[in-house]
Amino acid sequence: MTSIPLPPLVQFSGHETFPLRQLWLRKAYDAAVEGEGRPAKEVFAPEVGIRRFGVGKNMVAAIRHWAMACDVMTEARDGRISIGTTGHALFGSGGLDPFLERPATAWWVHWLLAGRAQRSTTWWWVFNQGAQHAFDVERLTDSLKSTVEQAGHKTSRVTLKRDVEVCLRCYAAKRDGRGGDEAVEPLLSELGLINEGAGGSFSFLRSSQRSLPDGIFAMALLEFWAERDLRLGTGQATLSFEVISHEYGSPGRVFKLDERGIEDRLSGLESLTDGQLRWTDTAGVRQVSRQIRGAHEELTADLFRKAYGK
Repeated sequence: MTSIPLPPLVQFSGHETFPLRQLWLRKAYDAAVEGEGRPAKEVFAPEVGIRRFGVGKNMVAAIRHWAMACDVMTEARDGRISIGTTGHALFGSGGLDPFLERPATAWWVHWLLAGRAQRSTTWWWVFNQGAQHAFDVERLTDSLKSTVEQAGHKTSRVTLKRDVEVCLRCYAAKRDGRGGDEAVEPLLSELGLINEGAGGSFSFLRSSQRSLPDGIFAMALLEFWAERDLRLGTGQATLSFEVISHEYGSPGRVFKLDERGIEDRLSGLESLTDGQLRWTDTAGVRQVSRQIRGAHEELTADLFRKAYGK
């Protein structure tokens, strides 16, 4: 596999080897609301979390990690917690999906992990590296280790392998017949992005991703575009189909969209955004242009609501 650049913030731990579970984000949000403004080490202290969540201390740490990775809550430099933008949108007053029942939520969480990747470097790397055919944990781990070393980071192979395993299990639920909490489906398994084959092999399932809402795609496109501008020091008014489809960190790569799926969503951008994003496909020119009116955050919030039919 070809080495690719890593995101600016690199992290390969924090989940305590537990994949993200269906209701953990809601539980973390409720705890964060009660403890807002207090240090996270108090709100999510082992003895407190064990009583509150009914899980072991390692799972308490995992819930805290996933809540931060998914923008449900944030921690300031002094450790005090506040509610993240996603936490407010999903679970706050008039929340879009208070019990995480809508496909839009799983797709947005996937983008946060594999597209934004503030605390989930392996997720970004797995979905952006070039494996098109079957792959397994060992090969992914070796390739990731090579990428990490080339980027100048020192992380053990054991740590990277655990991270790869947890990433894959977030999408391809483990089938070993165990009961209880261990058998709970991971939140992201419903997306069908990774298929587990025989002998421990995995493969991506690239398609039009019919359950991916146009609003979530557009939010991801705007975020990718803004991050790209910052990284390259540009302020491009247009973005080509090829960049949107194939560049590292792009919606096409992260959502594993085929060409038709990308074209369908791009063609609806003008109507979806009231003309602030426009798709052109004429005379060999295939690109999106942007002319954002007002605050970027206003458009993003509107797209978030539209993804849930609001």
